[in-house]
Amino acid sequence: MNVIIIDYGMGNIGSVLRALEECGADVTVTDNPADINKADKIILPGVGAFPDGMRALIESGWSEAIKVAVADSNKSFLGICLGMQLFATRSFEGKETQGLNLIPGSVEKLSPILVNERVPHIGWNEVNPKRDSQLLAGIESGTDYYFVHSYHFKPDDDKNIVASSPYCGGFVSSVSRDNVFGVQFHPEKSSKAGFRIIKNFMQL
Repeated sequence: MNVIIIDYGMGNIGSVLRALEECGADVTVTDNPADINKADKIILPGVGAFPDGMRALIESGWSEAIKVAVADSNKSFLGICLGMQLFATRSFEGKETQGLNLIPGSVEKLSPILVNERVPHIGWNEVNPKRDSQLLAGIESGTDYYFVHSYHFKPDDDKNIVASSPYCGGFVSSVSRDNVFGVQFHPEKSSKAGFRIIKNFMQL
């Protein structure tokens, strides 16, 4: 099995690579979109702003390569944090920016409701499954994962929501559609529970 981590200049590449290697994956970091054709599993990490991320994907050629490769049902994609948000149709971070549109929906800013809620949302928070998903197999509802984000993904179709988390009125913390999966949290920074997510992805 060939696993690649997409390096488009916006990812937390080092920690994601180490986590995958600890989970036994044979993984390659690449900045060459042509490598996607040889991969069985593709991971799109991401740290930073949505407009910058999309610009980097487009200018590097990754945007078109990802859209073409998603049509191959033998390939599985995992977006992490910003990587998940880039799967959306559009984002309202800064200015409206078009995304990859792999899972229709929008990315919007978190809105605090309780007096003790702060944005960005940083730290450990529970993840509660909304439906069965191989990505969360064997993980108890309420398991904590590590988050760092100010924006959240709102899918147009609730069927694409895998899990949610209780903050700012509740937000979507995992999505999936066909062979595309995403998590708002950082599994590579979430200890054993995060490694279980990575192993589940490898076994899809």
